Amino acid sequence: MKNYILSKQSVYKLVKKLKNEAKKIVFINGCFDLLHIGHISLLNKAKKLGDVLVVAIYSDEILNCVKGFSRPIVNELERAKVLIALKPVDYVVIFNEQTPKNILSKLRPDVLVTGSNYKLSEIIGREFAKVIYRFPFIPEKSTTNLINTIIKRHQDNLIDII
Repeated sequence: MKNYILSKQSVYKLVKKLKNEAKKIVFINGCFDLLHIGHISLLNKAKKLGDVLVVAIYSDEILNCVKGFSRPIVNELERAKVLIALKPVDYVVIFNEQTPKNILSKLRPDVLVTGSNYKLSEIIGREFAKVIYRFPFIPEKSTTNLINTIIKRHQDNLIDII
């Protein structure tokens, strides 16, 4: 199976075709702004749950709204290209909505994967998946922590220079 970055309409058609071929579809969404070991671990676990892993990423516009004016660090096309280069990822789709509810309602994946920071009742679109897996985060491994570490080290270096 080749890896592709697809439009929403293309991914809808593809998933329908794959389901007709009895492929088990796994879906995960997120920002994936600065890729780190937590992302890699989650993607590897997600891929083991089915035949095809579809990763939906927030557009730059939505990520800016969700995470604040300083995000994204990496633009949507570059984030998609990095993800699609990873072995567990089969398809990437960029979506421009505040939540993945609409895309989930059309894809209706077999498996929806998310982090354990969400309670089951908080998982948007859960009603459209057959199974939901919540995986624990690796402590201290998040994009926010990574950005804060970079800022702190940069600030410490500035203080040493002054």
